[in-house]
Amino acid sequence: MKSASTQIALLQALRAPENEVAWADFVERYGELIRGFSRRQGLSAEDQEDVLQDVLVALSNSMRGFEYDSERGRFRGYLKTITLRMIFSRFRQRKRQGAQEPLADWLGAHDDSLEAVWEDEWRQYHLRQAMTYVEQVASDSDVAAFRAYVIENRDAEEVADALGMSIDRVYQAKSKLFKLIRRQVAEQIEEEG
Repeated sequence: MKSASTQIALLQALRAPENEVAWADFVERYGELIRGFSRRQGLSAEDQEDVLQDVLVALSNSMRGFEYDSERGRFRGYLKTITLRMIFSRFRQRKRQGAQEPLADWLGAHDDSLEAVWEDEWRQYHLRQAMTYVEQVASDSDVAAFRAYVIENRDAEEVADALGMSIDRVYQAKSKLFKLIRRQVAEQIEEEG
């Protein structure tokens, strides 16, 4: 099982802006989370990429003196705060460019739901990460059965026929992969510190 020290090591490695490996790892881990949250705030694909780049710049500037202190809060809260600032910046920029939706209207429509949306996106992030892991360690037939039965919500008998396996095997694949996903998500959460 991974530990919080893995996450701390990544954050400490980010103190060096020239550490391309650490920054690539960060983008691989958190890029889709930031893009997804930005997308759910109504930003275009181009603006989502801009927000991600802005977050990376802000982190690069703030990480130079980074020292992990669990008493000050979790990294996910810090990342949410930076991401929100960059999204707000995008909306201010759009307003200067003549966008019809004033920032105050956007804030009024989204203020209560921002925390819920971030948490939902965070859960989706963990599930995507866990599914990527499961696809690497589980058999192709189990993954295919899981995808068809659970993700695509197809009938178990239809999945069994399409994949040439028994219905029991489809159910076993579902159970086995759910366990793997739960364990992987728990490890990821523990790793966050």
